[in-house]
Amino acid sequence: MQVDTQSELSRTTLILHWTVGIVMIILLASGVFMKEAEFYAMYPWHKAFGVLIIVPVVLRVLWRVKSGWSPPVREYSKLERVLAKFIHYLLIIGTVILPISGFLMSAMGGHGVDLFGLELVARNPNPLNPQEVIPLNGPVAGIAHEVHEIAGSIVIIAVILHTVGVLKHHIFDKDGTLIRMLGVKV
Repeated sequence: MQVDTQSELSRTTLILHWTVGIVMIILLASGVFMKEAEFYAMYPWHKAFGVLIIVPVVLRVLWRVKSGWSPPVREYSKLERVLAKFIHYLLIIGTVILPISGFLMSAMGGHGVDLFGLELVARNPNPLNPQEVIPLNGPVAGIAHEVHEIAGSIVIIAVILHTVGVLKHHIFDKDGTLIRMLGVKV
């Protein structure tokens, strides 16, 4: 089994990084769009991909626990190391919290959760007005909603900072960090 080195990342690291990263960015963007534009037609897709992403997220966390963090391509200042570690922890924790809080928000709020038509948690319609739902557990749904919004905002900021860091490494440091993340040996 290949391990991450200073000059090359394992196939597992690359696949999990790009799968989780790309899907989470799409989910974050669609979540912001749905909320701001009040465009509710996207919710079933958002929820389905939110459920699906939990598998690679868990695999990514397990991979990090098993293999540790990838070594940097060169030595960096203490400040850069601390900032990188902090952002990486925010990203990995956020990718766990977001799908779980989204699932709980929808399920406990009575809205149900479908996976492309496969009902995982049934919707709980109000018998007096079937267009409305009755929460299964309103307080849990409310807490999950707040966690989902706050974690979403934090992860968006972390993604921006992560991207800025990658561009700094590539444009100014010219140290091969981005090249390595693209699967090329440096």
